[in-house]
Amino acid sequence: MTQPATLEALSLARWTQTMTHSAIQDALAAIAQPDVLSFALGLPAPELFPSELFAQAATHVLATEPYALQYQPALQPLKAQIVELMAQRGVTCREQQVFLTTGAQQALSLLARMLLDPGGQVIAEETIYSGFLQAIEPFQPTVLTVPTDLETGMDVDAVEALLSDRARPAFIYAISDGHNPLAVSMSAEKRARLVELAQQYGVPIIEDDAYGFLWYENRSSPPLRALDEQWVFYAGSFSKILAPSLRAGWLIVPEELVPTLSAIKEASDINTSTFTQRIIAAYIEAGHLPEHIATLRRVYHTRRDAMLDALQAHFPSEARWRTPTSGLFIWVELPSAVDTGELLRRAIAVDKVAFIPGHAFGVGGSRRSAHCMRLNFSNCDPERIEEGITRLARALSR
Repeated sequence: MTQPATLEALSLARWTQTMTHSAIQDALAAIAQPDVLSFALGLPAPELFPSELFAQAATHVLATEPYALQYQPALQPLKAQIVELMAQRGVTCREQQVFLTTGAQQALSLLARMLLDPGGQVIAEETIYSGFLQAIEPFQPTVLTVPTDLETGMDVDAVEALLSDRARPAFIYAISDGHNPLAVSMSAEKRARLVELAQQYGVPIIEDDAYGFLWYENRSSPPLRALDEQWVFYAGSFSKILAPSLRAGWLIVPEELVPTLSAIKEASDINTSTFTQRIIAAYIEAGHLPEHIATLRRVYHTRRDAMLDALQAHFPSEARWRTPTSGLFIWVELPSAVDTGELLRRAIAVDKVAFIPGHAFGVGGSRRSAHCMRLNFSNCDPERIEEGITRLARALSR
């Protein structure tokens, strides 16, 4: 009698065999400990979630829309509201160019599936958002990396050098504002030049703008999408400006591509949560969003400054950081001998404080940023920020 097969005989897709847990997944487990003070994840402040207004919006939707819980097409009124929202960022677009997604992460994944062949090329920065790397990992692409200037953003000269040397990437991935993790915003000059390169070489740009509405002091420059509607594919999200669990985001793409995206998305999830879309639309229709975003900017501005002051007071003089003009993070460079991965293990175990080590954002396992750390300032009040940075400085001093 033949013995039944065991799971050891199961053949997984080749790309999964090199997968490892990311540092962010490890951080999720660590911060589940109630006594750990976390600067690790890009968490919005939960006390600022408009819970009561969401409850009112949900009640209104359920009372007035009999098919609110049924399968339905993507919500057209929300697309119209996104068009108005984008106008505040200096972007002119049409409802037909708006494609609703389950958060910006799905938006990146859908674009990768649409544009990237297995083994193809993409251009990205050497230190970049780890979720983007996860989105392209199934395709096992060649990632052509370029440096980042921590004052002005992506090295566009390096992008041009790659393209002029006959690189033909499926797309260029760019974060124009509130870079995750480097906390830099791209200069206006670099934005214009990068778009010119996309037009010249016929290479689309995927613009990840999850933090573009969270600017401090001065309004951000308009996104790349404001400069071109054919070659810039824009990804936005309600996760950071409303609440992550709503899982609602959007793409702005040439309308000719929407049918293709629809077919790809249907294979993934059949239908985005149209109930969530209706709650968001009702909330925006009631006029609450502008004041809410203004509150986020004010509170996060205060928390950013509290972290900067704490770093100045407690971190060693050799450490370097810059003041971010948007986003939720501060990028700290420590002396090259420091291994922030090892520091994290000790900081959690002894000092009960967490962050994300820089190597978590390296392309292809690069440890170029192994002496750096990403700190989130939005999720703790100023008192907790002071306490956490004090603990982290204590761990570093050892």
